[in-house]
Amino acid sequence: MFKYILTRILYFIPTLLIITLLTFLLSQAAPGDPVETRLQGGQGAQGGGMSEKQAGEQAYIDMSKKLGLDLPPFYFSLGSIAEPKDLYKIFRKKERENLARLINEYGNWNRIEPYYESIKAFEVSLYDIERDTNSYTDLKILKEGINNLLNTYEEGKVSNTLSNMEQAINTMSKLRIDSITIIEKNYFESSIPAFTIMRDNYLAIKANPSVWKTNIPSIKWIGTANQYHVWLFGNKPWFSKSKDPSLKGGFIRGDFGESYLDGRPVSSIIKDALPITMSLNIISVLIAYSLSVWLGVFLSKRKDSKLDRVVSIVLFILYSLPVFWVATIFIVYLTTNEYGMDWFPTYGLFSNDLSDDATFWEVAKDGGAHVILPILAMTYGSFTYITRQMRGSMLAVLKQDYIRTAVAKGLPDNKVTWKHAFRNSLIPVITMFASLFPVMISGSVVIEVIFSIPGMGRVGYEAVLARNYPVLFTVLIFSAVLTMIGILIADILYSVADPRISFTKKK
Repeated sequence: MFKYILTRILYFIPTLLIITLLTFLLSQAAPGDPVETRLQGGQGAQGGGMSEKQAGEQAYIDMSKKLGLDLPPFYFSLGSIAEPKDLYKIFRKKERENLARLINEYGNWNRIEPYYESIKAFEVSLYDIERDTNSYTDLKILKEGINNLLNTYEEGKVSNTLSNMEQAINTMSKLRIDSITIIEKNYFESSIPAFTIMRDNYLAIKANPSVWKTNIPSIKWIGTANQYHVWLFGNKPWFSKSKDPSLKGGFIRGDFGESYLDGRPVSSIIKDALPITMSLNIISVLIAYSLSVWLGVFLSKRKDSKLDRVVSIVLFILYSLPVFWVATIFIVYLTTNEYGMDWFPTYGLFSNDLSDDATFWEVAKDGGAHVILPILAMTYGSFTYITRQMRGSMLAVLKQDYIRTAVAKGLPDNKVTWKHAFRNSLIPVITMFASLFPVMISGSVVIEVIFSIPGMGRVGYEAVLARNYPVLFTVLIFSAVLTMIGILIADILYSVADPRISFTKKK
């Protein structure tokens, strides 16, 4: 048995690596820009002496480096010979994706790169133009045009944008010298050559396509200096106490990254939420199995009786009730004064007015009152299902020949039931345990959201809404780990329930 358990644990390593790889690939393909999300979460730019735009660009670059997004995604890249190896150096995700589309459309990176750089140069040339009442409308057209060019690759849209920008430039160039400041006039006149270069570079892309390059595959080796390697293994020396934010411990060392919303370490979020979810679910599972196993055996001995039919109907009704509906009914009828049954708290784990110097028993009483309804809502569904399965399994075992033989020998009914039939009937129920164990997190989402319980389910739900991918994918990986643990526990319980099941090779 020990050898089998050790073997299964070793199998966990490549399985977990595959799961982390899939999780990482999903994070790369997920919509949205994590850097912008983080900056919007309160980590924005500090202007200083630079213009707002320049400060924003620098803040974006700094945050990209802090999050490790200034590195290539993986150990190698798969693409065509038209794609450059260092496209990842384009920090902004939308701009990088747009350049990739341009490459796929025209295949000539030697022309596309100067075009992109000329857009950025023209953007810089507009930084310091004053927002004068006469020129602001046209200046706005130019700045919006730049944004469109950075995020558009379709020929029609690009051509239309360039045409609108050229018209705005012609309008601004006709302004009288007395209608704008001398400084603004100088800044504006210096930006005209930058626009001309940008337009000519785009025309050069159209005039010199190399689409054939997109049809030739290419594998470009990157090395270990990539996002996945740093995310999984880290780049921080082992046992190092350095607090340099650029050094990461990696996932295998418990460094799950930082939340995009507030910069809080994900490990800290998981540390607070996981014990809550595990405690509630373990209590729920213990209650469900303790009651349902006994009740299933009890009903199997009274097959087709009036009690069996009544209980079966009740179980079917309970199993058909949605969890969110039951939880809502609990809150409406058992937590409010409207129906005179405000027996339980409405939400949370503890009361807001609970004193800091409260005794252990006061805290335990308050917390117990808060978790009764969530545990009931989490338990009733699995209780009804396990009961039905246990009843069916017992009925199937009781029809076996060895049970008839035991009865024919005159063995007591209780001995036949609990010694001969019970253990063999547990196999299907144990199999269900392997599936119930890993859904502790996902199955807690509805309950934790409705009752405002700060567990893993609610954390994952809020991460989905906010596109907080470091938190979300850490929750997913923990769910996968629980799945593997559940399967291992089920295998061990198989051999305990049925001695005929052995995980050692028979000679």
